[in-house]
Amino acid sequence: MNIGVLNSGGDSPGLNAVIEGVVGAASRRGWNVVGFYDGFEGLLSEEGDERFEWLTPAACRGLRAKGGTILGTVNKGNFAIKVGVDQKGAIEPAVLEKTKATVRRLGLDALIVVGGDGSQSTALLLSEIGLPVVGVPKTIDNDLGATDVTFGFYSAVSIVSESLDRLETTANAHQRMMVVEVMGRHAGWIALEGGIAGSADVILLPEIPFSLENVVECIKARKAAGQREILVVVSEGARLADELVLLDEKTQGEVRLGGIGKVIAKKLEEATGIETRSCVLGHIQRGGSPCSYDRILGTRFGSYAVELVEKRQFSCMVALRGTQMTAVPIEEAVKTLKLVDPDCQLVCTARDLGVCFGD
Repeated sequence: MNIGVLNSGGDSPGLNAVIEGVVGAASRRGWNVVGFYDGFEGLLSEEGDERFEWLTPAACRGLRAKGGTILGTVNKGNFAIKVGVDQKGAIEPAVLEKTKATVRRLGLDALIVVGGDGSQSTALLLSEIGLPVVGVPKTIDNDLGATDVTFGFYSAVSIVSESLDRLETTANAHQRMMVVEVMGRHAGWIALEGGIAGSADVILLPEIPFSLENVVECIKARKAAGQREILVVVSEGARLADELVLLDEKTQGEVRLGGIGKVIAKKLEEATGIETRSCVLGHIQRGGSPCSYDRILGTRFGSYAVELVEKRQFSCMVALRGTQMTAVPIEEAVKTLKLVDPDCQLVCTARDLGVCFGD
């Protein structure tokens, strides 16, 4: 059998681990794997302009420890059909025909698509036109409801907690407040778990409406108790006065979130009189080597995707449920985002530790 693999959307620590898992599992079965460059765009290859390579176990050995992706990735282009929450676009018929021609020319028996909700929406569309597709969930935001965890998430959380550890020392030295903006879009998982791990005083999430007055009250109480440093973590999708803070209007459909950390830092400094600095972690959360958990999870996802191909269980996405791998329909996987429940045990634990959510 011949299997294609590609990764699309934003990069995430653990992508190379998935590729190594796919190649290793396929090779053990005597199958071949072709990796497409730059996401779905690689499917538009033509003779003389090939945008793929045949992958071997020898070439992929040790990939699980490396950040980034050997295949490259894009979150725009001819296949970007996700234009916002609960909104989908379409792919040009000529692009779909060219894609099917590439699949036929390479004799592919299956295509493994590694990506988040936008990429899986595209995978679903390709499945609907008859291509044998298996999805692998990828997003540092951890917002795909069909799987308990997505690879890349805990690497991002580790970066946040380590950054807070470092910022705490300099904040303590100067008696400052640090406002740290983290990724996550409409889901606050990175802010929540990173903030707890890094001993944040305040965590502001998209799912929990907050008022600056409540945050200021918390900060003043901590300073009155003799605390020298204040750490505030804010998710890029948190709403200030019920409004998102945007960098631009949009990037090929999706709005670009960012900037709320700087805005909140200024307002908190004015309200408390505490010298405040803001820090945007940004793509630092995406780069670098994956943590051990994501290396293992990514490799398991890749291996199990090949198992689904062997069973000819297409139009499904790999998912982790508890400690076991399973398959769920791609349509179910992209139906809803997994958001933080304001009453979940994790939030309750944070409240027990004295974390302020501003509500």
